[in-house]
Amino acid sequence: MGVKERKALEKQIRRNQILDAARTLLFSTGIDSISISKIAEQAELGVGTIYFYYKNKEQIFVALQQEGVAILYSTILQIFKNKIGHQEKLTQIALSYYRFSEEQKNYFDIINYFLSSPIVFFEPNLKNRIDMSGRKILLIIRDIVADGVLQGVFNEKDPGKFSIMFWGTLHGLIHFKKLEGTVLENESHKELYDYSVQKLIHTIK
Repeated sequence: MGVKERKALEKQIRRNQILDAARTLLFSTGIDSISISKIAEQAELGVGTIYFYYKNKEQIFVALQQEGVAILYSTILQIFKNKIGHQEKLTQIALSYYRFSEEQKNYFDIINYFLSSPIVFFEPNLKNRIDMSGRKILLIIRDIVADGVLQGVFNEKDPGKFSIMFWGTLHGLIHFKKLEGTVLENESHKELYDYSVQKLIHTIK
């Protein structure tokens, strides 16, 4: 490994330390009580090192969300490019989000923390960066539906609104997993999720 590659690797390791520390503190204390000094202490790094990589704690949490969305987006983009039917694409996208919530739980929890909060934590420019990252996923769903309409597969007047409803429903359904054994007694959450996805898709066929 050359000097340039080694330095790049060291920087990535430091970033991971910072992001891991911020993630840990977020779920143990909440964002309001977090400071750069606490992140530095948790990461076992100097405060100056934190500021070398990030201007403030808001940038750290934006980076966490963007990393998570990027992982999810790359999976969904691949589904979009696959030569499969429109209905199957929507089905696989729904499945990929379910898997993301389990296999990338740390990222899912970060995204959900800020998405579900009634408080806006970030200044407009940072919030716009986060929102636009998520919007790319909605645009893929919209384009699948719109193309399906052109091909005579779907019947939907507003693919954009459907994409929002579809994604919002998926997100809400995932949280019903917490109700297994109580409200969902004798029900498999995964089967309920798959059933609901197919019902949603059926509404535009």
